[in-house]
Amino acid sequence: MEPQSQNLKTAPSLTLGRFHISEDYGFLLPNPLKELPDHYRPWMEIANRLPHLIGSHQLRAQVNEMPLLNCQFLTGYREQRLAHLVLSFITMGYVWQDGEAQPKEVLPRTLALPLVEVSRNLGLPPILLHSDVVLANWATRNPGRPLEIRNLDPIVLFPGGESLRGFILVTVLVEKAAVPGIKALVQAVNAVLLPSPDSLLQALQQLRLSIQDITRSLGQMHVVFWNLSLDSWTSTKAVLSTDYVDPDIFYAVIRIFFSGWKDNPAMPAGLLYEGVSKEPLHYSGASAAQSTVLHAFDEFLGVRHSKESTDFLHRMRDYMPPSHRAFIEEIHSAPSLRDHILSSGNSQLLTAYNQCVEALAALRSYHLAMVTKYLITAAPKAKGRKTSHLPEPPQALEERGTGGTAVVRFLKSVRDKTIEAILHQSG
Repeated sequence: MEPQSQNLKTAPSLTLGRFHISEDYGFLLPNPLKELPDHYRPWMEIANRLPHLIGSHQLRAQVNEMPLLNCQFLTGYREQRLAHLVLSFITMGYVWQDGEAQPKEVLPRTLALPLVEVSRNLGLPPILLHSDVVLANWATRNPGRPLEIRNLDPIVLFPGGESLRGFILVTVLVEKAAVPGIKALVQAVNAVLLPSPDSLLQALQQLRLSIQDITRSLGQMHVVFWNLSLDSWTSTKAVLSTDYVDPDIFYAVIRIFFSGWKDNPAMPAGLLYEGVSKEPLHYSGASAAQSTVLHAFDEFLGVRHSKESTDFLHRMRDYMPPSHRAFIEEIHSAPSLRDHILSSGNSQLLTAYNQCVEALAALRSYHLAMVTKYLITAAPKAKGRKTSHLPEPPQALEERGTGGTAVVRFLKSVRDKTIEAILHQSG
């Protein structure tokens, strides 16, 4: 069996390439397309005018006049991802154009059939996903410049203006900040297999730094930020705003368009996809829980959540690109990092592991504080507004996430279970 052992040392068994994960962009789709072939111009024309069409209540009429287009002219993976992005954005706008009181419960065949077809091709559900809103919904203004908000634009938008733009692009930067951590995770899994304590220690230290960087990136949702309307790269000045994503706009305007038709009191019967199924279908809305990043970190660090949280998180994996889901499963099947560290008796490794867990718990505490600000605190404020330019806020999901969970309870639970993963030196 010695040749096998030699082979392990020269060829690590886990690589990102096997799972179509980018060394530079992680789970982000590298350089997403912004245009589809001319055959699909009717889709793109609607997508490019989506905020206006929804705001003027004209989207449903436009979709009802849309021709039925076949997906056979979509060539390659990136065209299919853009088609899913465009069709799912139009779908959410169509359903929620008039708010939660008047959702459309039937999706017309001209939208339903191509959305379901491209979804089947990609192995994704026919609804807006984190992989649409964030992973495939970014473009650089200047490809030679770094990935930062001033150099990024979303490809498709809902109403919500700069706040929606900020929400999408900050989340893109969160995914980008995770890239060193994802690479460190791969290095660590291979270091356990070899085994190589030095390589493992280095990887754990890098993972901690990456998790801390994710938390800092997330903080850009609500810190003083740059004036995005300025084109000059040399003379930008800070604007006097404490929120890049305005909590009132997020709560009253943006949030409903991420809401699905599973565990949503506003659409208890689900959505009928015309020409696809005779019965309504139920799908969860886009959610941060559909990001592969924390699933991978949890599996690697051996964080074990409550049954209720685990059931929800595992269901969210069905909303990820299949190759990302397979990556999580590969991490899960790898030898236990916790067991390896405990059996090694290496105090440096134990300390580095615990620092990763503490950083992950701190990230989850920060996320909980943000959700409280953008959801729980925003709700009574929205109810108390007597007059406002903002629409009546949605109430069906008042204390629930767009994925359908009781969000604060869920986030507290996953944070607390993360803290419980801290290891204690035996003896």
